[in-house]
Amino acid sequence: MKIGFCGTMSVGKTTLVNALKELPEFKDYHFRTERSKHLMSLGIPLNTDSTLKGQLVFASERSAELMQEKIITDRTVIDVMAFCDLSESMEDHEKFYLNATLYYLVDEYDVLFYVSPEGVEIEDNGVRETNAEYREAVDKKIKSIIGMYRKDTVTIKGTVEERIEQVKNTVAQYV
Repeated sequence: MKIGFCGTMSVGKTTLVNALKELPEFKDYHFRTERSKHLMSLGIPLNTDSTLKGQLVFASERSAELMQEKIITDRTVIDVMAFCDLSESMEDHEKFYLNATLYYLVDEYDVLFYVSPEGVEIEDNGVRETNAEYREAVDKKIKSIIGMYRKDTVTIKGTVEERIEQVKNTVAQYV
């Protein structure tokens, strides 16, 4: 199965994916977590400063993940689409054509989870944006894209343990 977690920044997606690595149910899976710190160190602009080239890097990483048969990833093409739409450095036509291409990959995920920011405080990891309004805008954009293209997305929230149970229960329905 291809399992993707989408959601705005600082909602616990990476923490959740790293916790799933430890479970026997997912021992045969490949795990991918976002590499924003590494990409930022290469000079790739993030968040509202993101450029077409930067978004192409993120898009290619998400696309490459989808070539794995058993993958669990803490970011999806939906996240790339949302960040692309909210970029202040990209031209409208660049946003349109990149997202029009990524649209074709949205259905590649067997199970797609939306991780709610409800009750989760923003953490400053030195990379992610800590602006609450921007976080909310990303969340709204992700929910909009889900509403248009993946109505079967499963919303999860709560503690890490509660989220793990929600993931296990959902995935069990597909096995």
